[in-house]
Amino acid sequence: MPERSSRFGLSAAMVTPFRQDGSIDFARFARHARACLDNGCTSVTAFGTTGEGASIDICDRERALGALAGVGIEGRDVVVCVAAASVGEALAQARMAADFGSRNLLLPPPFYFKGVSDEGLFVWFCEVLERLGTAAGGVILYNIPSVTQVPLSVELIARLKQALPGVVTGVKDSSGDWAYTQKLIAAHNDLAILIGDERYLAEGVRLGGEGAISGLANVCPQVLLALAQDGRGDARINGLVDEVLKYPVVPAVKALVAHRSGDRAWLNVRAPLVGLGELEADRLGSFFDRLFETGAD
Repeated sequence: MPERSSRFGLSAAMVTPFRQDGSIDFARFARHARACLDNGCTSVTAFGTTGEGASIDICDRERALGALAGVGIEGRDVVVCVAAASVGEALAQARMAADFGSRNLLLPPPFYFKGVSDEGLFVWFCEVLERLGTAAGGVILYNIPSVTQVPLSVELIARLKQALPGVVTGVKDSSGDWAYTQKLIAAHNDLAILIGDERYLAEGVRLGGEGAISGLANVCPQVLLALAQDGRGDARINGLVDEVLKYPVVPAVKALVAHRSGDRAWLNVRAPLVGLGELEADRLGSFFDRLFETGAD
């Protein structure tokens, strides 16, 4: 296992605060990022799946990164996730992240066409990263087939790593497939393997994984630190994930943030997602309280 000082650690896959009209509350976004960092996260990840990144355009991304800079959050504390199907849009988002000086670029595959081959994916990733040029580096490939319906094979990752030496430095595995995760860690122990499903986080770290980009780090980062840094399991996290999966995941995580903060504005999501109803949100919040008794901190 890598030394802790060199490990990725715990990044909060930040939820994005929306007003009722669907606009982003940039000040709230920045305050939440600061709170995640102050509560132990080694970085925050902007515009990922939990952050509804596929629903956030380039202009809002620029304003959101500007809001982070405005409160003194530097690029070295931020992972930026791309959400694009075209090479051109992926490049625009990646260049913005590079200009911000982001710690890493989280790069999923193009998500529109399904049943595509490893060869097609290889060409797409290479075109994006080669055209990014000297700004390319610290790229974390993002495997989340439940959302993209485009899985990243262990063999494709090997091919990209070899074709782009020093560019691809990690993989975030949100497959929820433990057998795949084990194979990934065994085959690519020179990359930072990050576990997306918190139920497998501690065991993944014990096998050599370097941490997590975690949606639940919006809610209970200090509890998750023991899993992400030391590989110490916590049955409460497994129970919380199981409960969250009974609901649409992003609205459920935002409901937990609303519950923990006492601010129901966090329940807002951007279309096409629909937020949890108040009864569902209250039921999930009550479950959290029972699970952690006196609180997660």
